[in-house]
Amino acid sequence: MLPVCRVLAYARGMRLLGVLGGMSWTSTAEYYRLLNRGVAQRLGGLHSARLLLHSVDFGPVADMQHDGDWDGTAKVLVEAAQGLEAAGAEGLLVATNTMHKVADELTGATGIPLLHIADATARRVLADGRRTVGLLATAFTMEQDFYTGRLRELGLEVLVPEEDERADVHRIIYDELVLDVVRDESRERYREVMAGLADRGAEGIILGCTEIGLLVGEQDSPVPLYDTTTIHAEEAVDWMLG
Repeated sequence: MLPVCRVLAYARGMRLLGVLGGMSWTSTAEYYRLLNRGVAQRLGGLHSARLLLHSVDFGPVADMQHDGDWDGTAKVLVEAAQGLEAAGAEGLLVATNTMHKVADELTGATGIPLLHIADATARRVLADGRRTVGLLATAFTMEQDFYTGRLRELGLEVLVPEEDERADVHRIIYDELVLDVVRDESRERYREVMAGLADRGAEGIILGCTEIGLLVGEQDSPVPLYDTTTIHAEEAVDWMLG
């Protein structure tokens, strides 16, 4: 007898997901792997995910981020999202935490649902019975309210690293991880930062940048980790097959 999820997928057809990627390509590649693996595990056989991918050039986007030109980044992503919608995408996934800074602009400019990464992560943390979490991410994500505020609205207490630690976490992301560079000394620095968050009361730590999972795993942290890339991809698979 076929599993229920497979029967439903055959009956209704798998939803077509539009993915806004390239920020960076390393994490987008991981999203592609996770989405396809998730569908294959659920449906079996030769099934894979129905996806439309728009991969932006991250160089200009990163420059605009550091210049504070969020209107410029919104314009790039809105045009890409509208293109995905016009091509038939039924939902939208932004394969990065930081660019959820412009989530409202994306939902306002399209008529398809946005699968928000912070919402998916908060649901997972709360389902595990945890309320206080540490956050590792870009400086934009750790220091601005678009992300931490959303997590707090959903019921979480969010701790961020100290100022010098935030600078190191951000630098390692942009100077190393987005370039597919993984260094042992950077892993050790992240371990120190995570230990500090745990000492301050974090019951778990959110890896709030989609590249961080390339550097550290459960073995590096004294408390459970919540890898937003994995969580986001798993919820997207649920949505595609729902």
